[in-house]
Amino acid sequence: MGRGRVAMKRIENPVHRQVTFCKRRAGLLKKAKELSVLCDAAIGLVIFSAHGKLYELATKGTMQELIERYGHYTGGPQLPDEPMVEPMEAIMKAANRCLLETMEENVSHSDFTTMNTCMQMHPLTIGNNIF
Repeated sequence: MGRGRVAMKRIENPVHRQVTFCKRRAGLLKKAKELSVLCDAAIGLVIFSAHGKLYELATKGTMQELIERYGHYTGGPQLPDEPMVEPMEAIMKAANRCLLETMEENVSHSDFTTMNTCMQMHPLTIGNNIF
């Protein structure tokens, strides 16, 4: 005697819903592992529970490698291997250099008494030093 069919609708009782989720999640992960072993397939599976918890399975390699491989096949954006720290540092240095040059030009043409008054009203504080 087999089990009856389950109606494909949301389970209203939260306890029953959680129990069903845990059992079916375990079954889905088991089937994915079996498919990977039997057919030599690389499988990536991502599950988010109703509570926001992440469950993932990568049968060959890591999930990151599978996502990169997927992106390669679909023509999607590639994930960077290393952060873009060096280019950002170069951009920041160039911006600081440009700003410094502009400030030097403005200081050479401005009235120093106005600048001194401004410095007294809004002192520059770096660490514990006031300039």
